[in-house]
Amino acid sequence: MLVLSYLYVLCLVPFFVEKEDREVQWHAKHGIVLSLFELAVWLVFTVLGVVSGGLGCLLLPVQMIFFLGMLVVRIICIVKATQGSRFQVPGLSPLADRF
Repeated sequence: MLVLSYLYVLCLVPFFVEKEDREVQWHAKHGIVLSLFELAVWLVFTVLGVVSGGLGCLLLPVQMIFFLGMLVVRIICIVKATQGSRFQVPGLSPLADRF
């Protein structure tokens, strides 16, 4: 369940199934926040690409680097979760701790 917490839409499975396990809930909430953040950034890149015309081609390398970085963050979170610790994502973890 800890690994599922960081696999995009699958983060909803541990969130709804493991209501009693506080550790799984913590990781599931952080996985949901990461997914929503990535979705929001993807929407911003898409809108900028459509509105600006040719600027979309220039934004592609930035977008690729960003999503590669987010993949690395997800892998770090999965490794930390399976080792029994937590990885605090700067800026996003305090947001996930609110709910």
